[in-house]
Amino acid sequence: MLSILFAASEVFPFAKTGGLADVAYSLPRALGERHEVTVVMPLYRMVDQIRYRIEKRDGMTIVMGGTSYNISMYGCHFEGIEYLFVGTPLFGEREYLYGPPERGYEDNALRFGLFSYAITHLAAMLRSDIVHLNDWQTALAALLISREKTVCAKTVYTIHNLAYQGIFEASFLKSLGIEQRYFTQEGIEFYGKINLMKSGIGYADAVTTVSPTYAKEILTPVFGCGLDGFLKVHANKLTGIINGIDTSHFSPSTDLALYRPYKTPQGKKFNKQRYLSSVNLQSEDKPLFIFIGRFTWQKGVDMLIETLLMMAGDACNIAILGEGEAHYRTDIESQAERCDNVHCFFGYDEALAHRMYAAADFLLMPSVFEPCGLNQLIAMHYGTIPVVHSVGGLADTVSAYDSCDTARGCGVVFDSASSHEFMQAFEAALDLYARPKTCLQIAAHDMQVDVSWHNSAKRYENLYRTLSEEQVECT
Repeated sequence: MLSILFAASEVFPFAKTGGLADVAYSLPRALGERHEVTVVMPLYRMVDQIRYRIEKRDGMTIVMGGTSYNISMYGCHFEGIEYLFVGTPLFGEREYLYGPPERGYEDNALRFGLFSYAITHLAAMLRSDIVHLNDWQTALAALLISREKTVCAKTVYTIHNLAYQGIFEASFLKSLGIEQRYFTQEGIEFYGKINLMKSGIGYADAVTTVSPTYAKEILTPVFGCGLDGFLKVHANKLTGIINGIDTSHFSPSTDLALYRPYKTPQGKKFNKQRYLSSVNLQSEDKPLFIFIGRFTWQKGVDMLIETLLMMAGDACNIAILGEGEAHYRTDIESQAERCDNVHCFFGYDEALAHRMYAAADFLLMPSVFEPCGLNQLIAMHYGTIPVVHSVGGLADTVSAYDSCDTARGCGVVFDSASSHEFMQAFEAALDLYARPKTCLQIAAHDMQVDVSWHNSAKRYENLYRTLSEEQVECT
């Protein structure tokens, strides 16, 4: 049994802005069946301490860049996993996790730098075998652990999205307590600035991404976001492991958020009827297309906006749930107002998302790039056929329905991130819907595909064991 410290900046159900929170909830649960897992995250203002019975623990004092910070530690035991929360005004007095939708907080380098120091302190205190770090918010801990002789742990760093790297002015070096010798091209320097993600890639013992295809894509200039050369240098420790979902949380047969749980695609009908009625959309015989996600360029929202009126001109219903950049919301809202078969809900609503998956016939997921994607996995598990751009994790998990294989789900797939091809895929979905028997067969197939963490958690375990067998000098 290994002692694993899993560190993430957001974890469902305590705080969530995207898929990282779902992974940070479900992967530790899968690993916790055979190992001792502790999850650590910041204690944000929105974390409901009463609901989850989060209690104060012993605190710590961290010296970072010559300044002492008093950290209050909190904890709870939830669904079989031990959770720790790093409490400081830098987290607890802010409205958002990272900043308003259009920009991050200017002192995020300090906020998450302090979080990384806390992770390092906890790794020593817990005598962890493995410290699993996630995205730029925890990346600095890989560098800190590499220079900290009291930590015996090996580090695994997972890139969930290479586009968000944690880039800050070089002036933060001193306040982060990072020596100048690390500020090089081989270290964390990036065009004269600090790149925290580089510290994760460069100093962790192993680096993973959230799908095999994305692991290959980020070694190219198209998907490398300026780090493809640096990643190539460290390619020998890079692995792609596909994400899974917690199939007990996302389970159409037991999901209490649904109007009626179901076990077969035929059981979706009642959920579709009730959902359409709740949002005042007509004609349950028409296909229902849904989009659930952040309003960003990455998610293909430009393509969605460019084609929305054309799609709405066909015999269908379209429902959109999401939040993000304000100009996208404005564009979507203005177009939806012109259509009586388009419904939009702006914000984050977990229960509503579950009901939409259960009601829909098709999921629209035209991502320009997609490291893994969880929406298509959830949709398939709920018998909703995905319409996806064949890129990254989408390519690894969804194959074209007319050449479907048993290892992946089936859906409508398009190969180029263009509005034209996206619209063609939408029309192909309409044609598919006109063949109800085929639709049911595809949905039934998708519901049986293993989208759990079962196989992927084993791959992480194997990686952990390989690393833990290596000798580590520590005091």
